[in-house]
Amino acid sequence: MTGGSSSSCGACKFLRRKCTTECVFTPYFCYSQGAQHFAAVHKVFGASNVSKLLMKIPMQNRSEAAISISYEALARMQDPIYGCVAQILALQQQVSQISLR
Repeated sequence: MTGGSSSSCGACKFLRRKCTTECVFTPYFCYSQGAQHFAAVHKVFGASNVSKLLMKIPMQNRSEAAISISYEALARMQDPIYGCVAQILALQQQVSQISLR
């Protein structure tokens, strides 16, 4: 993201701030639904916490971490108690039902 560019990453759009070249969120929330996904991430985990977490993770692993964080945040928005565990349990139940046939 260039400092002079008028476009912002999804995180900066949501936070209503100017996106800079140093923005840690740009590589992970720059797609069409980036602002929507970041809204869930911010609500569940907090932007500052996620920023600190991503900075501690090696560069080669940050993309997978951002995807996992986003997935868990979206799942927590649907099910605040179990999050993505509810989806895992539902899939396990489907597999066991298929196995019984």
